[in-house]
Order: sequence, then structure tokens, then C-alpha cells
Amino acid sequence: MDFDKLNEEDILALQQRGVKLPLNINALREYLPHRYPFLLIDRVTACRPNEWITAIKNVTVNEQFFTGHFPEQPIQPGVLMVEAMAQVSGVLGFISENKKPADGFVYLFAGIEKARFKRLVIPGDQMVLRATKTFDKRGICKFSCTVHVDNELAASAEIMLAQLLTSQINT
Repeated sequence: MDFDKLNEEDILALQQRGVKLPLNINALREYLPHRYPFLLIDRVTACRPNEWITAIKNVTVNEQFFTGHFPEQPIQPGVLMVEAMAQVSGVLGFISENKKPADGFVYLFAGIEKARFKRLVIPGDQMVLRATKTFDKRGICKFSCTVHVDNELAASAEIMLAQLLTSQINT
């Protein structure tokens, strides 16, 4: 998804950062400190550093939260779609800065604006998550994010993340 939007300059920028697309789950674990059941991205399919990223999340009935949301008609929780958008944004931030959590950095959720939910997401759906960086100043980044299922808008939001040194978290 969206790989065809990349040009030679984008591929070179990714190579200089040691990024080879697609990023599978093992590579994503290097960019996100999240683990099951809170790692909500399965693959990054395209990325233009400092600009945008595309990722996918395969929604399966085996997700832990579906036992309670809702057992007879499972629906992907909106708050988890927001978290997935934030995680995709964080990966874009890390790739853009050529850093990883192992380097002592982390992106933390700092805010959300204009969140909208337009379509139910159910088991069997594949969420296509996109984030575009719209603001970056003094470690605060803002991203315009969307979730699509079958080319239909399911959710959108503006996500703010703060980049911190991991040593700053415990202070």
C-alpha cells in the first residue's frame, strides 16, 4: 500500500536510515516499545521520512478485547484505532529522526483533536493507517491521521506526540 508513491529519493532516504520496506512485525518491535496485546500495527508498507507513513493492522477475532467489546457483535474499539494512529505516527517520528527506543528516546501521546469515527471496524477487516506530519517543533509533533477499511474512511484524528529521552520519563 502506497509503496508506489515513493520515488528514488525516498528509497535512498530510507536506506540511509537502515529501513527496508515493508517493515514486518519483527522490525516494528525495534521502533515501538509496545508488546502484545498493545502493539497495534502489523506492517509498515510505505514511508517518506519527515512527511508520511502507511501501515496496516489486520483485525482478527482473536484480539483479547473482543471477548468484552462486544461478544455477540465484536467491534474494534475507537480508542484502539486512535492508539494505532499514534503508534504509526511514532514510527514515522523515529524513522524521520533516525532513532529508535534503544537509543534512549520515546514518543508519548500528548494530545488528540478532531477525532471522528465514520465506519465500524470488525474482525476480518484490514485497517490501512496513514499519518502525515503537519508540525514539528521542540520535540512536539502533530500528525494528521486516517484509518481506512476497503478504501472507506473509518476514522480520522489529529495526533500530537512528544519526543522524550527515556531518562526524562522517571523524573
